Amino acid sequence: MASKVYFTNLRTVGSEPITEKLIRLLKTAGIEKIDFRNKFTAIKLHFGEPGNLAFLRPEYARAVADLVRDLGGRPFVTDCSTLYTGQRKNALDHLDTAYRHGYNPFVLGCHTIIGDGLKGEDDVSVPIPGEYVHNAKIGRAIMDADVLLSLTHFKMHEGTGIGGVLKNLGMGCGSSRGKAEMHESEKPQANAQTCVGCGVCRDNCAHSAIEIRNGRAFVDYDRCKGCGRCIGVCPTKAMRPTEENGCEILARKVAEYSLAVCQGRPNFHISLVIDVSPFCDCYGCNDVPVIPDVGMFASFDPVALDKACADAVNRQKISSDSLLAERPPIAHADHIHTLHPETRWEAGIEQGVRVGLGDDHYELISME
Repeated sequence: MASKVYFTNLRTVGSEPITEKLIRLLKTAGIEKIDFRNKFTAIKLHFGEPGNLAFLRPEYARAVADLVRDLGGRPFVTDCSTLYTGQRKNALDHLDTAYRHGYNPFVLGCHTIIGDGLKGEDDVSVPIPGEYVHNAKIGRAIMDADVLLSLTHFKMHEGTGIGGVLKNLGMGCGSSRGKAEMHESEKPQANAQTCVGCGVCRDNCAHSAIEIRNGRAFVDYDRCKGCGRCIGVCPTKAMRPTEENGCEILARKVAEYSLAVCQGRPNFHISLVIDVSPFCDCYGCNDVPVIPDVGMFASFDPVALDKACADAVNRQKISSDSLLAERPPIAHADHIHTLHPETRWEAGIEQGVRVGLGDDHYELISME
């Protein structure tokens, strides 16, 4: 049978706040079937990079945490640290960012825990039946949780096409070693014809792996972690993955890491298709949303949920003042492919189905 994905729009009736409508959606989707009593419950989300305002407001997380507490659980919000430059590279900076953005006990009523420890090295090796990954490196605090919930800001993504539930779970729960493993296929090289030696890639490299010589960028692969930040920031698109299908392999590894995070314990997933920015919330800025806000989705199946959200995005009109509107049309391409033609968002969905994480067939059930 097709997986059930529940949806509601962002309209509110009478005095019902949007956060209460979200909780009504989660209950309609069956979250109360999970036994939360005295269970440590991880709520996995993205705290946002300073300067970026597209990340989810903490009030959504507060609503979910309150519901978990009402059901007898012990919630905490969590994320793992990053490989690249920014304010989330270690637990101290990451907590500073989380608190600054409202993800703190005073706003949430629960604690914020960085899942992979002080330096991103506190992980657990989780065996999985993957094609690309056999032992995923997942943040220890996340694996210690009894129940896993994901709260995702659905957006476009320059590496995987979409930044949905699988990206939030797989890449987001990977430790530094795990992120390096997933990004291995994205190790970059500069195209000699289009590289202008501007140094933007060098300045955004957290591992001092890039230098400019004779007006061109060169990568030291002994230092490079493959995080892909240089690819995303290159103004001339000269930085490309060394592997032709590097983005597709990344998406498939992310799906396999998601399996490692979810298997063997109750899990439930929420995705808000709002402020759909063209790039990840990991950047210190965000552009105009590429489509109008769509609504809120929930499901026990993370694969079906990503597929439903991507389908919903592709049904929307393009925002006229967005980056997507500036992209030249591509024959038979959807919004996601048009914006990031070098990616293939379907690969993550396919891999999720292949490893038994979920189904790409879904029944969309709307709630008023």
